[in-house]
Amino acid sequence: MRIYIGNLPYDTTEEELQLEFSAYGEVTSANILTDKISGRPKGFGFVEMASKSEGEAAIAGLNGKILRERTIVVNEARPRTDSRSGGSYGDRGSGGYGGGRGGRSGGGRQRRY
Repeated sequence: MRIYIGNLPYDTTEEELQLEFSAYGEVTSANILTDKISGRPKGFGFVEMASKSEGEAAIAGLNGKILRERTIVVNEARPRTDSRSGGSYGDRGSGGYGGGRGGRSGGGRQRRY
């Protein structure tokens, strides 16, 4: 069972997550998501438990728990939806290159030569 953990303190380690959840059963993986550019933690992560019953026990036991002065949110992870398009600027819908603000037809003052 895959579990989402939100509002984590930024200095939480994956080992700490594994330790917290192991009190409720076998943890098969624990990871904290980080920003691709800066490498800093985003404040949330995922834990996978060996069985659904262990996962449900962990959710019931840890949701709302205070971890280093932050109240964590723990619930079953939703299935990933691939809403990210890997396309180019042309996929944005208004003609590419940021669209929306047309060249000559834009409002405001017109230039006089």
